[in-house]
Amino acid sequence: MTGSAQSLVARLVGLLLRYRGWILAASLLISLAAIPFERALKFNESVESMFADDDPHLVDYITSRRLFGGDELAGVVFTDPHLMEPVGMQRVSRLAAELSGIEGVQAESTQNIADNLAAADQPVLKALFRKQLETFRTDAIELYRRILIGDDNQTASIVLRLAPEDKAPCPRSKTIAEIRKVAAGFSERTGLATYIVGEPVQVHDMFRYVQDDGRVLGWTSTALLVVVILVLFRRLRWVLLPILIVQATLLWTKAILVLSGIQLTMVSSVLESLVTIMGVATVMHISLVYCEWRLKFDRVEAMRETLTLLAVDVFWVCATTAAGFAAELSSHVFPVRSFGVIMTLGSMLVLVAIAAILPGGVLLGRHTADPDVRAVDKQLGHWLGVLGGWIEHYPWRLLGICLVMTAISLAGMLRIRVETEFTKNFRESSPIVQAIDYAEQHLGGAGSWEVNFPAPAELSPEYLDKVRDLAARLRELPIAGPGSEPGLTKVTAITDGIDLVPERMLLVTLALERRMQLLSVFQPEFISGLYNPEAGRMRMVLRARERQPAQAKESLIRSVEQVTAEAFPPATPDQRPRATGLFVLLTFIVESLLGDQWSCFAWGAVGIIVMMTVAYRSLRIGLISLIPNLLPIVLVVGVMGWLDLPINIGTAMISSVSMGLTVDASIFYISSFRRMQAQGLDFSGALHATQHEIGRALIYSNFALILGFLVLTLSHFIPLVYFGLLVSVAMLGGLAGNLVLLPLLIRATDSPRRP
Repeated sequence: MTGSAQSLVARLVGLLLRYRGWILAASLLISLAAIPFERALKFNESVESMFADDDPHLVDYITSRRLFGGDELAGVVFTDPHLMEPVGMQRVSRLAAELSGIEGVQAESTQNIADNLAAADQPVLKALFRKQLETFRTDAIELYRRILIGDDNQTASIVLRLAPEDKAPCPRSKTIAEIRKVAAGFSERTGLATYIVGEPVQVHDMFRYVQDDGRVLGWTSTALLVVVILVLFRRLRWVLLPILIVQATLLWTKAILVLSGIQLTMVSSVLESLVTIMGVATVMHISLVYCEWRLKFDRVEAMRETLTLLAVDVFWVCATTAAGFAAELSSHVFPVRSFGVIMTLGSMLVLVAIAAILPGGVLLGRHTADPDVRAVDKQLGHWLGVLGGWIEHYPWRLLGICLVMTAISLAGMLRIRVETEFTKNFRESSPIVQAIDYAEQHLGGAGSWEVNFPAPAELSPEYLDKVRDLAARLRELPIAGPGSEPGLTKVTAITDGIDLVPERMLLVTLALERRMQLLSVFQPEFISGLYNPEAGRMRMVLRARERQPAQAKESLIRSVEQVTAEAFPPATPDQRPRATGLFVLLTFIVESLLGDQWSCFAWGAVGIIVMMTVAYRSLRIGLISLIPNLLPIVLVVGVMGWLDLPINIGTAMISSVSMGLTVDASIFYISSFRRMQAQGLDFSGALHATQHEIGRALIYSNFALILGFLVLTLSHFIPLVYFGLLVSVAMLGGLAGNLVLLPLLIRATDSPRRP
């Protein structure tokens, strides 16, 4: 550090110490003022936000929603042995009416077997059909088979269309909670178990588990930190200070997000845990250095020396971490960009919180409250000394072990696979998985989607014949792999409704237009939900099994598009058949998140190298500092490959998170080592002094935080289980990288003549 830089740091430290009481009070007041903003922070729960704006799957989905009104459907499924009797039909109709009254449900679009069959008793239909009425009712039941009624004639499904989230009168979470409440009340009254299914319900449960488990992680990590820091420092003040700094950082960050109109997403839900890692590790390092200075100076001077010594390091820790996360801004996916913005902001606010709170918090009052770490340090210091001896005497053996571990991990990376079966994100015991299993057992497929294709402005018998042929071909599509079971459990085409109306009535041949008018009397939304003459587009609504291998889903989607293109060859690329729906979006959601992660990772690596090179004015240091931060990523992905753990929503961001977890330790280690050398120590002396100074803070903070993240293994949401496990592995890898690999690299590249 140059003389001018040292003078600037000294002046800043002097100001912080001189006005420490006022700055601390102002920080607490600002934090209190930020609490209402934290409560106002919104969580973006739309699945559309998980895709880039120009993602073809999202574009197709939005286009279909504009043309046909959207199919964000939830179903209430139950089995009633008396379903086909009047008492059973009354139960269905009453429950449907109660569900239709829920805020956020489009009541006019509610579908159930009782009301649809009752519509067949309208006077106009009775007058026209007469002797054909019973046949009409039977055909109508078949039209709704596996949608509103099961093959057993005992399972009923009440299908609810949910209002689009941007137009709904209340949050989607409230609507789904009310649906579950009404369904539970029905079960209590009748003794019939109810199950709630639908892609919107899956998405809602995903976000609910992420938020709930994120809060559990925050509180549990805090509790564990309290225990670990209390055992280590034996002073309540040193327990409260890092927690206060972390909470202040979070409050300030969330307040700025609210004022900026930025929403949290599922990816950014790890904000609290990552800020906790940065804040606790940094404060613990400062605290241990402060302990050393207290052996020589009074409290104020010890704090002055500590801050003067570490101010530049803490700045570069926060700035380099922020640069790594800022690389996510290059992503085309909104949650990833949001994650980059939030973590960049949070990383820099950690620096502000430490500067504002720590001096006043440590020096508050007249009585000393110095931490006492001698008892814990004695045994730990011994093992760190042993590790330093190994690094000094067996460097090439240790490097060889690191290379072997890296090679094994790289081999494991070749085995990695992506999990796109969305239900695999939940435990088998979770309510949504049990509901899907029940629906697929009694109704067929629980996955609802569509394929849309070109249509003329006016329907003709010839065109409808082609629609019938396509529907027949789609019904015969096999599942992927061996076997002849159909891949689609239900195909609903416009011809299925039109064919309900006989061509001849009372010796009169009905024109196609008249048959469509009669169908609209029976089912007002049937034709408009499948055909848009103004846009020249037709669609078929499809059902498929939600719980099937991911590759089978993708193969089925491609087959549906291919068969449809053969039946209706597009004249232009814009007219191509499009398979879409939430079923399709959820199939490709992980691929969307992974789309540009490698480029973001590359930019993050470049950012870290640049920041480290600038910080130490050495390209050599910039390059070697990256390697220990790559080790956790290679280790984590390699472990996933060897254990056959697929990349899912929770692990898609693990590379950027891993770098954010470990880079701060590299900066503290390199700074300490160079400082020891500047004091005249040789490599051995500098190594042992650095291992003792840095190793303690790393081990203490990592121990508490690993325990905290392991709490996520209890989550109902499998990606959070993986995230908790893999972050723990990444932290262990980072610990090994910075305490073993980094000093080995310094030894291999540092000149022995350097003082």
